[in-house]
Amino acid sequence: MEPEIGNFETEMNRGFLQILVLALLKKEMYGYAMVRTIRDLGYEVEENTLYPLLRRLEKNGWVRSKWDVSEDRPRKFYAITDRGRALRSGLLGIWKKQNDILKRIMKEK
Repeated sequence: MEPEIGNFETEMNRGFLQILVLALLKKEMYGYAMVRTIRDLGYEVEENTLYPLLRRLEKNGWVRSKWDVSEDRPRKFYAITDRGRALRSGLLGIWKKQNDILKRIMKEK
């Protein structure tokens, strides 16, 4: 891969991962389950990338978390808030608009 592509990919991934996490949180999930789900979809994400993002989303009030200590291994579950749902809706609207524009450009001769 060209170094320039890698730089662009890094920038594109930052925004995409935020939308992806907000989309995944249609239901409560714990962090490692998110990592597995994302990887199963064919998108590579590291835990040391996901967890700081989750903390940032929580700090801004877009997600909330709670610990489940009912099993041997405590798990921190994340859920989207009303503010997070509004953000997700707005971001998905932007994503759709950008994608539609790109599709139209790619079809032009």
